Amino acid sequence: MLGSNVSISGLSKSFGDFKALKDVSLEIKKGEFFSLLGPSGCGKTTLLRLIAGFEDPDSGLVSIDGRDVTGLPPDKRRCNTVFQSYALFPHLTVFENVAFPLRIRKTPGKKVRELVKRHLDLVQLEKHADKKPSQLSGGQKQRVAIARALINEPSVLLLDEPLSALDAKLRQHMLVELDSIHDEVGITFIYVTHDQAEALSVSDRIAVMDGGKILQVGSPQDIYENPKAEFVARFIGDTNLFSGKVVSFSNGISLVQDERIGAIKVEAGNEAPEGSWVSVAVRPEKIRISLAPPAEAGPLGNVVKGMVDEPIYSGFQSKYYVRTPGGGHLVVFRQHAQWSEGVPDIKWKDEVWLSWSARDAVVVEASGTSIAPVVSGDSLDE
Repeated sequence: MLGSNVSISGLSKSFGDFKALKDVSLEIKKGEFFSLLGPSGCGKTTLLRLIAGFEDPDSGLVSIDGRDVTGLPPDKRRCNTVFQSYALFPHLTVFENVAFPLRIRKTPGKKVRELVKRHLDLVQLEKHADKKPSQLSGGQKQRVAIARALINEPSVLLLDEPLSALDAKLRQHMLVELDSIHDEVGITFIYVTHDQAEALSVSDRIAVMDGGKILQVGSPQDIYENPKAEFVARFIGDTNLFSGKVVSFSNGISLVQDERIGAIKVEAGNEAPEGSWVSVAVRPEKIRISLAPPAEAGPLGNVVKGMVDEPIYSGFQSKYYVRTPGGGHLVVFRQHAQWSEGVPDIKWKDEVWLSWSARDAVVVEASGTSIAPVVSGDSLDE
C-alpha cells in the first residue's frame, strides 16, 4: 500500500447558521500519521467528512495526489474511514466482516481468503476469524474495523475518534498497535481526536483546531513546547499563562510586568518589544519548587515566592497549586525520580520559592490588554 498527499484549500462548510469550517487550508504529506486535534464542535470531524466525501463543502477544494476529488463520491477517492462506533455487521463473523468490501467488488474466493488472512494477521485477530462481533472485546472490534478499512488498499485511512469508546488502559494499548499498523502499511493516516495525549503520542504532525479554524500545525514537540496561540497553550496539557506589558527589552530578553505575579523574564527575540502587551506560557514541569530561595538565579532566572494552596500526590509526581502575594496562581509538577522523593516534603500552607529560566517561557499571541494570569486544565477558586 502506498500513501497519498492530501491538500485542503480554502474549505468552508456551514450547517444552517452554524459555520463549522472557515476557509481551512492544510497540506498532509504522503505516509504521515496526521492528527486533527480540538474540542467538541471545533470542526475536526466535519473536515474529516469533507476529505472522505460524506459532505460537500460550501467552497474550497480537496485534492489527493494533486487530483481534485471535491465532487467525487467516497468510493472514488481511495479513502476509507474507521468510525467511532465500529459499524460492524453483528450477524457476520470476523472473517466475513473483513471480507465484506471484497464481496461487494465480486473478488474471487481464493483472493478473498488470501487477503482476509493477511489483514487478520496484521491486526492479530487470525485466531478469532470465526467469532461474531458480540464475542469480541472493544479493542478487538476496533481491530476488525481497521482490517476491513485497510483491505480495499486505500491510500488514505481516516480515523474518527476510533478509541473514544475504550477504557483508558485499552486505549493506550490500542494506540501502540495503531502506530505499529501505520508503520507496517505505510499509508497516510488522518486521525481525529479531542485527546491531547493520544495526538502527542502517535502523530508525526498535529493540526490544533478551534472555532472552525486551524490555529497551529506542527510536530508534537513544536505544538507542546512552542504554542503560537493562547488557546493552543491552554488546550495542550497544563500550562501557566501570564499577561502584561513589556517594560524593558535587552539582548533578546523581555521583562513582562504581570500585576499578580510580578516581573517575568522571557527569551523572546523580536516577538515582545518594549511597550507591547503579551501573553507568556510556562509549563508546570519547567518550574522548580523548593522551601528555600534558589542559591543563584542568574541573569535568565525567574524567582517567585508563594504559598502552597493545594498539594496533590500522584505517585510518580506531586502537583502543587501555589498562590502568590499578588493573588496569582501557578501550578508546578515535581517528578519523583528517586525513592526519597516519593514522600513529599512540601505540604499545604508551606511558604515556597518557584524558579524557572527565561528560556523556558514562551510568548504566545499578544492580547492587547492586561489579563489576569490563568492556569489551564485544573484550577482552584480564589
